[in-house]
Amino acid sequence: MSGAPAQHKSVRYMPIAEHGLIGNLRTVALVGTDGTIDWYCCPSFDSPSVFAAILDADRGGAFELAATVPASTKQFYFPDTNVLITRFFTEDGLGEIQDFMPVAESGASDRDRLIRRVVCVRGTIPFRARVAPRFGYGAHPHTVRMLDRAALFASEELSLMLTATVPLEYDEKDVWTEFELSQGDTTVFALEQVSSEAPPRRCPHVEAEREFTATVAFWRRWLQQSRYRGRWREMVHRSALTLKLLTYAPTGAIVAAPTTSLPEQIGGSRNWDYRYVWVRDAAFAVYALLRLGFTEEAEAFMGFLTRHTDRRGNGSSGPLQVMYGIDGRTELPERELSHLEGYRGSAPVRVGNGAATQLQLDIYGALLDSVYLYDKWCRPISSGHWRAVCALVDWVCEHWDQPDEGVWETRGGRKKFLYSHLMCWVAIDRAIRIAQHRSLPAELGRWGPVRDAIYWRIMDKGWSPARQVFVQHEDGDVLDAAVLMMPLTKFVSPSDPVWLSTLDALGDELVSDSLVWRYDPKASPDGLEGEEGTFSICSFWYVEALTRAGRLNEARLAFEKMLTYANHLGLYAEEISHTGEQQGNFPQAFTHLALISAAFNLDRTLG
Repeated sequence: MSGAPAQHKSVRYMPIAEHGLIGNLRTVALVGTDGTIDWYCCPSFDSPSVFAAILDADRGGAFELAATVPASTKQFYFPDTNVLITRFFTEDGLGEIQDFMPVAESGASDRDRLIRRVVCVRGTIPFRARVAPRFGYGAHPHTVRMLDRAALFASEELSLMLTATVPLEYDEKDVWTEFELSQGDTTVFALEQVSSEAPPRRCPHVEAEREFTATVAFWRRWLQQSRYRGRWREMVHRSALTLKLLTYAPTGAIVAAPTTSLPEQIGGSRNWDYRYVWVRDAAFAVYALLRLGFTEEAEAFMGFLTRHTDRRGNGSSGPLQVMYGIDGRTELPERELSHLEGYRGSAPVRVGNGAATQLQLDIYGALLDSVYLYDKWCRPISSGHWRAVCALVDWVCEHWDQPDEGVWETRGGRKKFLYSHLMCWVAIDRAIRIAQHRSLPAELGRWGPVRDAIYWRIMDKGWSPARQVFVQHEDGDVLDAAVLMMPLTKFVSPSDPVWLSTLDALGDELVSDSLVWRYDPKASPDGLEGEEGTFSICSFWYVEALTRAGRLNEARLAFEKMLTYANHLGLYAEEISHTGEQQGNFPQAFTHLALISAAFNLDRTLG
């Protein structure tokens, strides 16, 4: 880390896609194909970073671990798990790093441990390690104290203990070592949160093996719940495992992504913190997991909403906030970390998110659609939940016609977005369905007419007779990929001529080789500078829309093409650049949940 020679920014940073993800249902770490952990927040997703070299190669901090001789590397997941293997192929041998974080199922003390086991598979290989934490996003000083093959990194707010089965050297900031392994040899590093006075807890070879076995067993036991047996099982299950990694077990929260400020455009300023619970993203994730048979996550998320959301309706965004902290907190002030240069110079680096205070009406539809599916596929809704649903629907009936910032969180002023109206229709429609199915008390005499009024408003004001398409917002003629949700939510028949005309126009204007742009910011200014890549969730929505329209050859080709844009592990960031590179925060829950839905429906339709 320290003392690295000055290089071009693109050389100093691994491509975003050249990373794998490990985690323990509380936080995650990104591991590069070079063996370096360059993103890790402890002890939770939204804690300040300990390693953040992905945001500043010099000041961010990293845990380097690699062969010291020329080597090619390959990375894969231990089958059906989130245990990551990085292999080093050299002239004299083959070695690998096994990276994992033990998962505490019942509040056990191992929850904050990160284990790196180095194994020589064949021959002889020299390795080196350098552990260079930089606490508080690289802004908080720390000390290093050695305790017999253990190093205590202590800052004012957090202390981490590194233990190793090889001797360590150190200076005032970092710890390093070099060692050589022959066939069958193993070295173990373990990093965990401790109190500053705690004695080191060793992680010898026997314990590392036990933790490895238990972690593999946890993930395989979880994945066995999946009911999906279709054509794209490997990709669907990898997406499910990724969504599970984005779950914060103590509260049931599901984060949108585990990173902050990975840019939507290299050198641009569209850099946001996604380590929070977007009601929309989490609700869609619940929908995707329910389709596969995972009910525990749905129950946990419903519990999160019950405990942490305000239904009094006196907030600026109504009874629900757009996003919450993983502990349910509502204050997420956005600030810039000016001391970090950003990924490949993409500044500013932001923590917190100012969109938390926006009005985004679509979240009510996303949430109530997931409640409807929870009631249908998981367990009947409770009386307490139903009372809360009624309060939400009553609010939607009164406020659906307001202009808002919309699903894309634009900062160019509120508009009457079609997608927002569509999802308000969904919110009321799903509540009506639940009430009728369960014979629950409801103001159907009020809800029904409002639902129908929204339908006709979209058909009249959201339709452009001149262009023969559904448009982004009223009083405009701009296309928006969010309208792809119209047939997916059963608002419009997938074979309706007005929809097919819209689908063709979207294909002509916003689609390129299966990749889909959200909208054209030049035609519809969003209040932000710079450009962005294609939005991967929209690409999978497009596949599903083609599927429902009966255009199966096009749908399958578009889906197979999208799979080629995944990284070597099957992971997706938020966006894809014009050169096919992953852009934005990584990995993105939105993309993986849409992949699951598209694969599920396409596979079922193909028979």
